[in-house]
Amino acid sequence: MEVHEVELTISAVAPKQYPKGSLPEIALAGRSNVGKSSLINTLINRKAYARTSSQPGKTQTLNFYNVESQVYFVDVPGYGFAKVSKKAREEFGKMIETYLSTRDRLRGVILLVDARHDPSDDDVSMHEWLAYYHIPILVVATKSDKIARGKWNQSESRIRKGLGMSSDEPFIQFSAETKQGKDAVWQWIGQQAELA
Repeated sequence: MEVHEVELTISAVAPKQYPKGSLPEIALAGRSNVGKSSLINTLINRKAYARTSSQPGKTQTLNFYNVESQVYFVDVPGYGFAKVSKKAREEFGKMIETYLSTRDRLRGVILLVDARHDPSDDDVSMHEWLAYYHIPILVVATKSDKIARGKWNQSESRIRKGLGMSSDEPFIQFSAETKQGKDAVWQWIGQQAELA
C-alpha cells in the first residue's frame, strides 16, 4: 500500500478510549527494543513517526495509528521491560490482554522477534496466548540485516521451533535498514484487514 496519510488517533489505556467506527485493526506486539517503531515507520514510509526510543519500555499505552483511513495499526507496549515495577508490568499485562481478547475489530497480530536470538520466554507466552485466542499471527523476525543471508533459514527454523509454530504459520524476515520484507508484511495486513 502507498501510504500518504497517517494519524496517531489516540493513545489509549482502557476500552472506552478505543477509536469508534469500523476500521479493521492490526496490532504489533513484541518485547521492548525489538523494533516495533522501526517496522511501523517502514510500513508507513516515515522516518520517525512512531517514536523509537533508546529506553526500552517507553510505549506505555496502546497507540492507534490511522493509516489512509483504511486500517489502524495498534502499537502495543513492549514486554520484558526491565526498568518497570512489577505492579506496572501487571497493569500493562492487563491492558494488553483486555485489548487483545475483547476487541472485535482486531484482525491479526504481528509478533516481532529478534532474528539474531532465540525467542524469549515472553515471546513464547505471547505466541501461545494469541494462538489460544485464535488470533491470526504473523511472526516477523526483525534486524535480519544483522545476520548473513545464508543463515536466514537457520534463524527461521530456530525461531519456529522456539515458538512452537506450525509449518503453515506465516513468517517473514524483515530489516528496517534494507526494507526487506516490507511488501510481504503489507500483503499479510491486506489479507487480514481485507484492504482493497
